[in-house]
Amino acid sequence: MNLKAKPAIRIGIGGPVGSGKSTLCIKLCQHYGQSHNMAVITNDIYTKEDAKMLIRHGALPEERILGVETGGCPHTAIRDDISMNLDAIETLQGRFQGLEFILIESGGDNLTATFSPELADVFIYVIDVTEGDDIPRKGGPAIAHSDLLLVNKVELAPHVGANVDQMKQDCAEKRGTRPFFMTDLRSEVALDDLYAWFDREVLFTDAVPA
Repeated sequence: MNLKAKPAIRIGIGGPVGSGKSTLCIKLCQHYGQSHNMAVITNDIYTKEDAKMLIRHGALPEERILGVETGGCPHTAIRDDISMNLDAIETLQGRFQGLEFILIESGGDNLTATFSPELADVFIYVIDVTEGDDIPRKGGPAIAHSDLLLVNKVELAPHVGANVDQMKQDCAEKRGTRPFFMTDLRSEVALDDLYAWFDREVLFTDAVPA
């Protein structure tokens, strides 16, 4: 019997410019790329710079990284007219049999950004302390309802006058029981928590106890 291949899990990664979306993609590729069949789609308005950056860092083999030029508002390509990203997904699934999951990095967006449920199965949103410690209080659908919120660059907080404890409290108030991590992706703060969440909530696997 010729069964249709299981579709890859789609993980949408959103956040403002410079918050750490590409760094998150690199960390996930470095952690899972050798053990899982995965790929990455990046969204830029007029270039494919994010895709090129991932390639330069050796995040994955070049053929597993696909850049999409949206030509307009980043929100449109992930929320409204998602056809370009769906085409990219189809290309990657045709290129790699048994593809397990695809990271879909949005172009730089704002607090109103969300991924269409027809595009992403899981939504991770990234903000950082340098944007201001009032960002969680401002709320928005991504802050409140993303599957995972990352508050990045916490080690820079003393240098920009950000109150990490207040941000943590505000995140808890906005998100209720939804998870969030205070992290610094470059310094690998809370990366183990991130990977444990990804194993459990995205890949539906847990580490086998020793």
